[in-house]
Amino acid sequence: MFAVLKTGGKQYKVQSGDTLRVEKLAANAGDKVQFNDVLMIGGDSPIVGAPTVADAGVQAEIIEQIKGPKTINFVKRRRKHSSKRTKGHRQQLTLLRITDILSSGADKSGVMAAVNGAGFGPAVSDAKPAKAKKPAAAAPTPKAEAPKPAKKAAPKKAEAAPAGADDLKELSGVGPALEKKLHAAGVTTFAQIAAWTPEDVAAMDEKLSFKGRIEREGWIDQAKAKA
Repeated sequence: MFAVLKTGGKQYKVQSGDTLRVEKLAANAGDKVQFNDVLMIGGDSPIVGAPTVADAGVQAEIIEQIKGPKTINFVKRRRKHSSKRTKGHRQQLTLLRITDILSSGADKSGVMAAVNGAGFGPAVSDAKPAKAKKPAAAAPTPKAEAPKPAKKAAPKKAEAAPAGADDLKELSGVGPALEKKLHAAGVTTFAQIAAWTPEDVAAMDEKLSFKGRIEREGWIDQAKAKA
């Protein structure tokens, strides 16, 4: 009877009494281990697993922990300033002897399971299925705040004209800006403009920064007509 087992990413066809080297197992020399990934049991009534044969196992005894032949890895990068690197490697292996092939009853054999790498695998009979952890409750996602509408700037209120003031914009060349300057200078009525003397005109020219405009536009004559 033979069996096809899987360990360390490789498959091996074995019979009782065979000696083989496999990827390092977490066990010491003299320990007995059991391979539970059995893909096929051969013989008078062969059994093919899907993908493994249920309750089947291959038991073996560890002879010793060994290393494989040394391999040299040489890398050269000719476009990287002649970069070179040499690295050696020896694969860690386990030398073992197949002692028994079980077509059934492997789950209750009590033999330590063969585990690759460091650490020791628990016996099959002592192995307990790990409890599935409950998924942590997802934190509630914060609601995105709706963007606040931008406040519209309030329209500036037009400055109210002084009480009893005439509409000085009726004079030729007087606009809202010039009317404000006249109000600031204390001139609010046509009667005031009509009573201007040459000295008043000269002084107002300086205040308004429009020298000669009062006479050129004829504000005094227009104010006398409207007063």
